[in-house]
Amino acid sequence: MRARRKLIFMAAIFTALAVAASRAENETSAPHVDGTTTQPVQPQASPPAAAKEPAPPPSVTVIGAREAHGVLGRDVRSPMDEDMGHIVDVIVDRAGVVRAAVIDFGGFLGVGSRKIVVDWNALHFGRVADKSDSITLELTKEQVNAAPEYKEDKPIVVLGAAGSLQPFEFDH
Repeated sequence: MRARRKLIFMAAIFTALAVAASRAENETSAPHVDGTTTQPVQPQASPPAAAKEPAPPPSVTVIGAREAHGVLGRDVRSPMDEDMGHIVDVIVDRAGVVRAAVIDFGGFLGVGSRKIVVDWNALHFGRVADKSDSITLELTKEQVNAAPEYKEDKPIVVLGAAGSLQPFEFDH
């Protein structure tokens, strides 16, 4: 009998707590007799996420002024000092490796010229310290004259020095 009273007492306390919690929830949003309302207490927000860490600074390489130069627009000459045109583009493969150079060859003032592609290894950059210095191409004028013309979005035929070419991989 004593255990039964204890169980009823515990149930009563539990019910009273549940009712009190329910009233407290209703009172926070219901108006009081004096017309004011109590706003529910919001749980304290966690502090904002830590600011994103800044990216580390980029690496920097300093190349001496005489060590490297741009090649676009540079004149190309044969070993016999014949005018072979000038470099107008550089072709890289999917891995970003330079494979060839596009040379605007022949013509006069852009009339009658055509673009050909030569293997990067057929070019020699021995004297490029000044913009007026030319790049030497290991081919003759006759070999370059016989090369097929370069056209964008078409398979590229690359003219190379004897035995130095490896084929491009391209989608059919």
